[in-house]
Amino acid sequence: MNEDPSRLQLLRFARRVVVQQATAALAQIDGWIAAEERRETERHRGEEMRPPPPEWLIQHGLNRTNIDAVHTGACWAAAKSGRCRPATRQQSLEALRQQVPACVHCRPDTALGILD
Repeated sequence: MNEDPSRLQLLRFARRVVVQQATAALAQIDGWIAAEERRETERHRGEEMRPPPPEWLIQHGLNRTNIDAVHTGACWAAAKSGRCRPATRQQSLEALRQQVPACVHCRPDTALGILD
């Protein structure tokens, strides 16, 4: 005598399955949220710990012995060259006084108060 489950029993079983799947999905989403919160916290901490950008940059030539240009710290052209090193205000002034060209994009000579 094999009794088939009633419609009500099948509906209750289906409800339990849906609750179980929804609980598992919510746990997975909560894990994703927690991981993203950790990444965001680490990103903010990294930004806070990052040293401030230099005010002045000196661009060296390919052989690293000669100086090609003087830039402000925010110059986009200096960032593209990849051959710049941080410099103090005094080092930048001295380089400009020794006829090292000022970047035509950021005009460090104007920012330093040196007139052409």
